[in-house]
Amino acid sequence: MEILGFTNQFNNNIGESEVVLDSEALAVEALSKRFAEELKKAKRAHFASGEVLLPTDLTKALAEDVFAMAEAELCGLKGCTIFINFESGEERRRLSVVDCDPLTPSTFELYLTLRQSTNGWNHFLPRFLKKMTRGGTVMISSEYSIRKKKLYRSYDE
Repeated sequence: MEILGFTNQFNNNIGESEVVLDSEALAVEALSKRFAEELKKAKRAHFASGEVLLPTDLTKALAEDVFAMAEAELCGLKGCTIFINFESGEERRRLSVVDCDPLTPSTFELYLTLRQSTNGWNHFLPRFLKKMTRGGTVMISSEYSIRKKKLYRSYDE
């Protein structure tokens, strides 16, 4: 599992001690960490394998895409509920549900589907050798899909 670092941006001009806060960057960082936490919980609950491997910047890319989709919404990210699903061949299962702000009614839902990678090193191993390698490591692909469902209608539509 990837460990995410948190970076702050400071104004380094001499004589100025003002902290520069980019609210979008902070929101994306917080959402990225939340995805990492949810995937750690899902690993314990849904994957019997020894390891779940993620591409390096997957949680950040997910957070950026979710933030971009939430920008035009009525309540923004606060009104979002995210359903995280995992697809492996023919099997599909729900890993987690993220309610971005439990105090705000959901105005839209995002259905995020992660997929198992077939390009990993263990893809080339014969089946009997796969069973001997670390309990069946699951590699998540960098390819994913996000589908949006609005829970309201505006007068413009």
